[in-house]
This record gives sequence, structure tokens and C-alpha cells, in this order.
Amino acid sequence: MASADDSERLVLHRGETEHVFTVEVVDTPEGRASGLMFRKELADDAGMLFIYPSKQKISMWMKNTLISLDMLFLDRDGTILHMAERTTPLSTKVISSRFRVKAVLEVVAGTVVRLGLRAGDRVEHARLARGR
Repeated sequence: MASADDSERLVLHRGETEHVFTVEVVDTPEGRASGLMFRKELADDAGMLFIYPSKQKISMWMKNTLISLDMLFLDRDGTILHMAERTTPLSTKVISSRFRVKAVLEVVAGTVVRLGLRAGDRVEHARLARGR
């Protein structure tokens, strides 16, 4: 589990409105495999950002994940391409990115509705800069 020192700033852009989050970044196969498993809570302004080495179709699941999540599937520049809302804790049902994506942002369930997010909105993070 990452410590507070491993957390990074991320900004969700919804139109002219910005929402700042503190996220743990995982970019290793081991980190992506364990993700938010066994966590009992996640703050409204926290999350986990999964970075992949290249754009690809991603399949996620909620095995051993105790809290419901919203998953935002992101292009290289942070544009939200697809979202899966209010996932079912402990489920082994596959959740597909539908498109080739560079990253996935997991936040607490209800965030998409609370912030009014939709495909085309953008996530800003140093690892999702244009041209990377």
C-alpha cells in the first residue's frame, strides 16, 4: 500500500470547473494487479491512477475490492473515453475499457454523478501530458 508521500496531484476538468484529487500512481504489473484491493475506504478526493506502457484495451474486475468505484478510462492526453460507474464490490465480472486507453483512474463510486463528468472531459496529470 502506498503512503501519503507516494501520492500525487491530479485535476479533473469538467468544463471550466476543476476538481483536485490526490492519487496513488501505479505503473507496474504488480501494482496494477493489486490496485485498491482490500481497502475499506477511499476519500471523495482520492483515487488510484493506473498507467499502462502503451494504449490498449483494458479489462478490470473488482475481485477482493471492498468498495464500489467509478472507473474513468483515459486517452494519452487524459481525455475521458469511457466510464464505468458504481462497480460491484468483490465481483469477478469483467469491466472493459471498450477502447484502447493509456490509463484508468479509479475513484469512489458516485464521483461521476457528483461532478457531472462525461466522456470528453479531461484528467490532468504529469504522466498524461500531451505528446507523451
